[in-house]
Amino acid sequence: MKILFLVQKEQRIILDRLYESIAARSSCDLRWLTKAEQSDLRRYFRDQVDVSRYDRILFFLRFKQEIRQVGFIRTIPNLVILEHDAYQNYIPGKYQGAFSRHYCKMPGARVLNSSAAVTRRLVEEGVDAVFVSKGYDQTLLANRGVKRNIELGFVGSTKSGAYSGRKALLEQLARIEPLLITRTNSGEEYAATLNRIRYFVSADVGMGEYMIKNFEAMACGCVLFAYDQGPEENRALGLVDMENIVLYRDVDELTRKLAILRADSDHCDRIAASGQLLAERYFSFAQVGARIVEALEPPLRVAEPEGCLSRLWRRLGRLA
Repeated sequence: MKILFLVQKEQRIILDRLYESIAARSSCDLRWLTKAEQSDLRRYFRDQVDVSRYDRILFFLRFKQEIRQVGFIRTIPNLVILEHDAYQNYIPGKYQGAFSRHYCKMPGARVLNSSAAVTRRLVEEGVDAVFVSKGYDQTLLANRGVKRNIELGFVGSTKSGAYSGRKALLEQLARIEPLLITRTNSGEEYAATLNRIRYFVSADVGMGEYMIKNFEAMACGCVLFAYDQGPEENRALGLVDMENIVLYRDVDELTRKLAILRADSDHCDRIAASGQLLAERYFSFAQVGARIVEALEPPLRVAEPEGCLSRLWRRLGRLA
């Protein structure tokens, strides 16, 4: 399969291994688009792309730029969109409902989404959506077997408005437990820090899916404490509370389970080992890339936009 794969040139998260995995399983023309190129896709395609050469054209671009250019994007044949932020479609904020409206204007496009529950809801609205989870860079992140001298830690951002729930929970926990909240540079410093943490606290509050940080912490051998995103997401990912992960809904539940594991180091070790094995088997970028290519292969459908929009409005009416 010949793929034109368009990705963001300026991106904070390092996803090179994911891109390499996709390229290794297809005939892939990978191109890194600048912000200016993303903002004028019509010109970029006119000057740089012969769409007839490709079986699939795969976007992994900024949603902010996509929604401004839907009139042109909907004319692109064999289009598939990889999206890691569509959880914002179903939570309060500036993008609430925006993903549904955008995809329904492009009925022939397939959407590869990183949340099982969000994928189901998009399908119910008439979108050709397929679930493909997030993952981690297996060439950088692994359990190095070093001493874990940070008992309880979180590495990442708490500044964005989308992370207000995360920030509040972590600050609440830090008032009663010795929680280290820090940021590192991407790459080696981040990997080394994860390998020093015994219990990694993930606080994806209100997001409805597990962010990439969860898979990274599991792969590095941390005991992952993760805010529970619900049974549908847990089943899709193979997450089992107190077996390969520790799930919680509030700080009280987190601290109760933390006390149990502090008193039972063998149980703690089993959870860490099981979580690491799960991440290595299913969530490395090597495996995620393979699943993305598999999701590209089935024929794309031709659908009437009115059908998608009518289902969307009926659904929104029920939610009102």
